Amino acid sequence: MKKSVIKIAFNGYEKWVILLLTLTQFTVILDFMIMSPLGDMIMKTLKLSTKEFGLCVSAYAFSAGISGLLTAGFADKYDRKKLLLFFYSGFILGTFCCAWSHTYVQLLAARTITGLFGGVIGSVSMAIVTDLFTLQQRGRVMGFVQMGFGASQVLGLPIGLAMANVWGWDSPFLLAAIIAVVVFVLVVFKMKPVNEHLKTAKQEKTALRHLLHTFSEKQYRIGFLATALMSIGGFMMMPFGSAFAINNLHITTEQLPVVYTVSGISSLIFMPLVGKYSDKIDKLKLFSIATIWTLVFIVIYTNLSVTPLWIVLVINVLMMMGVMSRMIPSTALVSGLPNPNDRGAFMSINASLQQIAGGVAAALGGMVVVQQTKTSPLEHYNWVGYITVVISIVNVLMLGRVNKAVMSKKKDNATNDNNVDVAGHEMI
Repeated sequence: MKKSVIKIAFNGYEKWVILLLTLTQFTVILDFMIMSPLGDMIMKTLKLSTKEFGLCVSAYAFSAGISGLLTAGFADKYDRKKLLLFFYSGFILGTFCCAWSHTYVQLLAARTITGLFGGVIGSVSMAIVTDLFTLQQRGRVMGFVQMGFGASQVLGLPIGLAMANVWGWDSPFLLAAIIAVVVFVLVVFKMKPVNEHLKTAKQEKTALRHLLHTFSEKQYRIGFLATALMSIGGFMMMPFGSAFAINNLHITTEQLPVVYTVSGISSLIFMPLVGKYSDKIDKLKLFSIATIWTLVFIVIYTNLSVTPLWIVLVINVLMMMGVMSRMIPSTALVSGLPNPNDRGAFMSINASLQQIAGGVAAALGGMVVVQQTKTSPLEHYNWVGYITVVISIVNVLMLGRVNKAVMSKKKDNATNDNNVDVAGHEMI
């Protein structure tokens, strides 16, 4: 049997790919995340109820989920760079539409358009990662790529909130769209085609058959469910984060950017570290410990009343540490499930079900959380925290099954001496 070789270092082009994917994630996450800190402002400006605002958040998630399912059958039949550019261009258009929306119906429609395109970008990016990087590298790669989450909080959200306080809630969407145009141009000129998977793809398989084949794999379905459960708790809590901070914790609109900045900086610090260590220690163990850590602080946070800013900051940082430590190992583990020819379809379906589950969660959150007047405290926000606890415990059990499937697959590959992935790297 051939000796195993583990490829660790990144070459110059791979570093460029990581940067470009991080930038695309930054803009997509900024567009999505900005809804939460602007929630209180949007609800008051457009006179929306918590239920209506929850539907605006759900519109993105539902349309993203539907789009991903429709795209899944075609995801492995085209150059992944071309797919990325196509959906990114639609995302840019949708974000501009958000900036030009000034009624509830317009905002709902704009979020739907943005979701149709933006919701697929993450799955295409993850397919590119799994094509170009070995399993032993992916924790670090995803740690860097998902730094877009932290960067959007450190740079995007505070600047966006400052702009919103001066020029209105719609101005941050205009900022996100302009940044996305610049990133689009960089991807066009700096990223090479990603089409190695086409050389081994079964071209006779129709899009529908490819979709059904991907759904039919039991191990894939376990991964889909584990990812969907990950999104439910976050989607239930996130849309009303700023309204809870302002109306319940008495954080001022001027202090709100500080909360997101500090949380974002902690994300930038912890994500690369978590990514690095998730490649060195057991990913399931890291996920399980991080889940317990996160749930403790979720329960504490959702039961707070009027609280000093420094305590809010400390709890948010500690909670963010747990969230990041769950996100990276779970994503890396699930990415080990699909075969090379199924990666695009798997990632599309995975992202779709995640978005749909999140859309349902946001809508339900809007029904659970109640606000009697536009300035009164939110009621039942702690209920959302308790629901998140239950779902997260189930999530640990599901990811345990994912881990078992991935380990079994690695063992089979080693036995068959089939250690080379579609990009020519030795996987194990």
